[in-house]
Amino acid sequence: MTTLAFDETGVDVVYQGTEFRLSKDLIEDATEKSYMDVTDHEVLRIVEKNPDLQGQARRIGDIIA
Repeated sequence: MTTLAFDETGVDVVYQGTEFRLSKDLIEDATEKSYMDVTDHEVLRIVEKNPDLQGQARRIGDIIA
């Protein structure tokens, strides 16, 4: 299971027991979108090859608002 914790400067990730951080700039470069417009599902796709996407995708801007 992958856990994501969003804030204004990036995402704290726990993936298969390993903790790391994805910076806002890295996420913007990977998605070619503004950080606030990226969805949680898009971040999961950066972390996992074939993530189990459940529920409606949510924009980071809405999550941290």
